[in-house]
Amino acid sequence: MLELNYIREHTAEVAERLAIKNIDATEILQRILDLDLRRREAQKELDDNLAESNAISKQVGELFKSGKAAEANELKARTAELKVSAKTLQEKLDTLVAEQNNTLVQLPNTPHPSVPRGKSASDNETVHSEGQFPDLYEGAVPHWELASKYDIIDFELGNKVTGAGFPFYKGKGARLQRALINFFLDRAIEAGYHEIQPPLVVNEASGYGTGQLPDKDGQMYFCEVDKLYLIPTAEVPVTNIYRDVILKAGDFPVKNVAYSNCFRREAGSYGKDVRGLNRLHQFDKVEIVQIQDPDKSYETLEEMRDYVAGLLRSLELPFRIVKLCGGDMSFTSALTYDFEVYSAAQERWLEVSSVSNFESFQANRMKLRFKDENGKTRLCHTLNGSALALPRIVASLLENNQTPEGIRIPSALVRYTGFDLIS
Repeated sequence: MLELNYIREHTAEVAERLAIKNIDATEILQRILDLDLRRREAQKELDDNLAESNAISKQVGELFKSGKAAEANELKARTAELKVSAKTLQEKLDTLVAEQNNTLVQLPNTPHPSVPRGKSASDNETVHSEGQFPDLYEGAVPHWELASKYDIIDFELGNKVTGAGFPFYKGKGARLQRALINFFLDRAIEAGYHEIQPPLVVNEASGYGTGQLPDKDGQMYFCEVDKLYLIPTAEVPVTNIYRDVILKAGDFPVKNVAYSNCFRREAGSYGKDVRGLNRLHQFDKVEIVQIQDPDKSYETLEEMRDYVAGLLRSLELPFRIVKLCGGDMSFTSALTYDFEVYSAAQERWLEVSSVSNFESFQANRMKLRFKDENGKTRLCHTLNGSALALPRIVASLLENNQTPEGIRIPSALVRYTGFDLIS
């Protein structure tokens, strides 16, 4: 959530920056300012009321002490009127505050000045690429056919037991999943991240804290009876550990890593882009989350970008890094780098990670603050990244490493899988 003071003092700048996300925020910004004015007026009325009531109470006490009971009783009648008025004013103020907050949470984060303009993924800016595209043998097939051939992933069984988008991993397919999870976790711990095993469901406050609610309400699985949401990423529970927390400057950087199942309804997804592992409703992911001093968050974003690049390098996958344009960015992000690996059999790029800086957007929602060296309380900056999401990594590993003899396992994973070939 954007800070109200910043909106009030830099309204034109906020509108201009949100235009990079192709959002005309003129109307909603004016509504926020109008509500803010009415809220401050109501607050002043209430403060004046309470001040008058307190002053009269002191006068009443003094009049009674002086034996002027009649005058004191007249003033007491005024106090009763002020109490009734104060209750009405408080209700008015509460309504305005709620309306203002409900409006503020509908406003996306403003993008960083370096974010390119654009409307879709085709307008994203490639900032780095490396690795050689594999030269596959004649007869190479996409991963869903390899999964069936080697009996390592069963999409039909998942459809039978649950529904489309919930595959079963079997035999060496299941071991490959487990190997990747352990590989990613071990690498993160070596890089100084603290491992967390979070719950897979969160309450509404947590969804609001990291910005999934109300923006992505329809994309999250909801448990109606318990009013809990299945997590779309470990970012949600891990970042919310620090909701309503005040850190110290010496605590930075706060670095956490978590493996979890992730659940996304992906409503409206269809066609070839969702075949096989390309888009699932349940999948595994290792997530890195950092909380940082605002003055160091963009330096940290670059470090996280380099870290994820190192993972893909170790897996021997050709990849590229793109800076998302305004039209392709998330509701909460100020700057996002996407990592895409090349899928040789599908002959296209598959997104496998996003690394983002949210600046103070999530922290303001969560009231996540720190005391700086001067004792001033400020909002933290939050960052997160997939390190990595498994489905498309697995798809690329299977497709890019297929040979007539079987599917080769990258050397970095062999000590985790216990085998070097799926055959």
